[in-house]
Amino acid sequence: MMPAERPSHLIDALSSVRGRVQPDAPLAPATWFRVGGPAEVLVRPAGVADLAALLAGLADSIPVSAIGAASNLIVRDGGIAGVAVRLARGFGSISVEPDGVVAGAAALDVTVAEHAAAAGLAGLEFLSGVPGTIGGAIAMNAGAYGGDIAGCLDWAEVVLRSGDIVRLTPADLALGYRYSNLPPGSVVVRARLRALPGEPTAIAARMAEIRARRETTQPVRARTGGSTFRNPPPDQSGLAAWELIDAAGCRGLRRGAAQVSELHCNFLINTGGATAADLEGLGEEVRRRVHATSGVVLEWEIRRIGVPLRRPEALG
Repeated sequence: MMPAERPSHLIDALSSVRGRVQPDAPLAPATWFRVGGPAEVLVRPAGVADLAALLAGLADSIPVSAIGAASNLIVRDGGIAGVAVRLARGFGSISVEPDGVVAGAAALDVTVAEHAAAAGLAGLEFLSGVPGTIGGAIAMNAGAYGGDIAGCLDWAEVVLRSGDIVRLTPADLALGYRYSNLPPGSVVVRARLRALPGEPTAIAARMAEIRARRETTQPVRARTGGSTFRNPPPDQSGLAAWELIDAAGCRGLRRGAAQVSELHCNFLINTGGATAADLEGLGEEVRRRVHATSGVVLEWEIRRIGVPLRRPEALG
């Protein structure tokens, strides 16, 4: 449990930071799953300098979690200890250049794709199929529909846990499949994505195709997150995660009000009233069944952070 006396001390320490500082802040309404406990303290810094001052001023013993759009995130029922950072208005700028786009970390992926398309820049259409923000996309090397961040990133500006602001290259981040080696406790604030001049009608058609495929193959109107599990490496299985889940008989599987989507079984759904433990426990049951039937251990793609109130079922 989170120390009862700590929020007041944290509030005092954060009193000079511009932005909104909220103790015991409900997070469930902000997550796509609509589950989870509160943040011990939620901070929405006004700008990069405020974020840097915030991180520099915190004791190393205070954990920091960046939550972004919370589209690919389960916040556990006991909430998040320490400081949760959510970037908002001051981090959402988008500027188009002749060969790329510079976007703030809070800019929505789909909005960045739309700005590029309007400028006749190709190569970022895949972002229209990625739920979330640019900051989150950098943090996990997000990708979809044949593209990913590793294929277009020039640099990312990051505020380190020390408060220092650095510019990191893809090599610095060691980008891999749904992986980015961001320094612990750091927060992405801005990034530059490469693009190429393209035919506007072709760009628009590609984005329309991506939207249509998402609508017909994913439960986009449900309380869900992004893909639950990473696809296994080719040397482990030639099947995608959803195929392994389907073969294990998990399509439509339920735990409480949490359900494996009937439409796309690599998505979990809160059908109404699910807890974070229901969702995480259902995911662990899926992992157990897939391992039992195929020998493959699925790795979570959805981030799970915070304090559990009860332990989800473990992989057997």
